[in-house]
Amino acid sequence: MMPSRSWVTALVIATMLWATMLCVPLARAQGLVDAMRGPTPVANESKAPLLYQTENKDIRRTRNYTMQPPTIPHKIDGYQLDKDFNRCMFCHARTRTEETQAIPISITHYMDRDNNVLADVSPRRYFCTQCHVPQADTKPLVNNTFVDVDTILKRSGGAKGAK
Repeated sequence: MMPSRSWVTALVIATMLWATMLCVPLARAQGLVDAMRGPTPVANESKAPLLYQTENKDIRRTRNYTMQPPTIPHKIDGYQLDKDFNRCMFCHARTRTEETQAIPISITHYMDRDNNVLADVSPRRYFCTQCHVPQADTKPLVNNTFVDVDTILKRSGGAKGAK
């Protein structure tokens, strides 16, 4: 005999309540603390972190993984980057790089989502700082155990299938 729908619904709700009740003591024990906020509980306002000087070394950094956007190796304080003007393009547009000696933006920035090549920068790639960020020489906010793929391959003796 099949249980009625209301009985199944009641059982699902009871199971969800039971699971929630198990999680509440765990959350209380942890104090609802987020690692980025330090010891400040989530319900409280934390003190703003110090702002560090942006690096201005103008050197290209090694990327840690395939397709990682390059970081910005110089200060961008005061750069206008809005719907009316993109200060980054003053140096990095393909028509300006010979004069400025800046690295031109990737051809992918001139493609739409269907890979059609456009005459100008794609609107979805116009706001540079949604992917590219300046760097500051600071202590990490959280512990980072990231290992790039080349290091992993060296540790394991090379890529599988490589001869």
